[in-house]
Amino acid sequence: MKKFMGEDFLLSTPTAVYLYDNYAKNLPVIDYHCHIVPAEIADDKQFSNITEAWLYADHYKWRAIRACGFEEKYITGTASDYDKFKVWAKTMPRLVGNPLHHWTHLELKRYFGFDGAFSEKTCDEVWEKCNAVLASPEMSVKKIIQKSNVKLICTTDDPADTLEYHIRIKKDKTFETKVLPAFRPDKGVNIEKDGFSDYIKNKLAKSAGVKIETISDLLSAYKKRIEFFAENGCKTSDHGMDYVAFNLATEEEVDAIFKKVLNGTAPTIDEAEKYRTYILSFFAGEFKKRNWVMQIHYGVTRNKSDLNFKALGPDTGFDSIAGYDCIRGAQNLLNHFEKNGSLPKMVFYSLNPIENAAIDAMCGCFQGNNNGIQSKIQHGSAWWFNDNLEGMREQMKILASIGVLANFIGMLTDSRSFLSYTRHEYFRRILCDYIGGLIERGEYPNELETAGQIVSDICYYNTVKFFEFEI
Repeated sequence: MKKFMGEDFLLSTPTAVYLYDNYAKNLPVIDYHCHIVPAEIADDKQFSNITEAWLYADHYKWRAIRACGFEEKYITGTASDYDKFKVWAKTMPRLVGNPLHHWTHLELKRYFGFDGAFSEKTCDEVWEKCNAVLASPEMSVKKIIQKSNVKLICTTDDPADTLEYHIRIKKDKTFETKVLPAFRPDKGVNIEKDGFSDYIKNKLAKSAGVKIETISDLLSAYKKRIEFFAENGCKTSDHGMDYVAFNLATEEEVDAIFKKVLNGTAPTIDEAEKYRTYILSFFAGEFKKRNWVMQIHYGVTRNKSDLNFKALGPDTGFDSIAGYDCIRGAQNLLNHFEKNGSLPKMVFYSLNPIENAAIDAMCGCFQGNNNGIQSKIQHGSAWWFNDNLEGMREQMKILASIGVLANFIGMLTDSRSFLSYTRHEYFRRILCDYIGGLIERGEYPNELETAGQIVSDICYYNTVKFFEFEI
């Protein structure tokens, strides 16, 4: 029987251990998509206790605690931080097979030196140990990032953002990790969502210094903001949408739709799709000019519990996997970009795992280029409900079967937590176990230098090259 979370955790063969120890373990981390708050880096935040660091904004954990029957006061409510931590401790042993069990114990081991099993029995020991460590100046946010060997972070930022915290971080010459903005224009793309008109007329218009009344005004405002982001080191955009549709319309049609919504009338589904196709096509052209990577996250259905959405708001653990058929729309969108000469480097993430093979097949249709870019259209790592042991294995296996696994840009945290960089370790172990298993079974040559280079590329070097980060 193997030791729980031992040195060979998830590494089932000697070759897997060799690949991990020699090619993956010590590589730096690039977290090219996350939701951490730049202000907390700029201010070098120090956490008051482990609950604040672990549970304040983690809807993964909130869902698990709710499922174990605990009242909302212990999740997002008024219970003390200790009491919230205690129900998390009670929840932990029940999460057999859940990535939260692995992630939690990796974080306890790597950041706090706790090597046991976290449960109600060890709750007080872990509470005291973690809080004592967090009280040290060596566990401020910047020190956590440096301790995690993170070389570069891309946050998620609205086009209207001042980027003041990114500017402050860059001026701190004692902090070597680069923190770059990522352009996330969802509020101005998802025209059917509440608050669209107010956002465009007030927040975006103010940031761009223009009055926005027409679609032409909107594009001018976005060009200004894209240029501002570029001046502050931005290399990528990110787009979150429920589903991908393709519905072409003329500029005149889109202008009429845009004006209608600005004046307070909700768009039809057809109108929303026409607007979104038009604005995404505009963005694609702008991103290609600047050699940015365009990321698209889709396949989510949000806020499915009306009662809880009304009480707690968005991003509190009530989203789910959508059953939309998005591949046809995504294919048509890529084809449109390509025909217009505006196809940028792209990464697709679907929350629905049944689309893995379809994404890989789609990506293969648009890989040609004259710039030597390896896998210009990428299938991003298993996302959200899929970034678990089996979800990652399945995504890798299908990518290897249909695409080119060696060109894969690897893992990202997609997290709001500064303690989640161990997810890169989790991914690297799964990757080494997969490739090591192929070698052990005679399905790939026993050429460890070649296999090791593939591992190193996926874990680090492909990302640097694809995004053209300056490390």
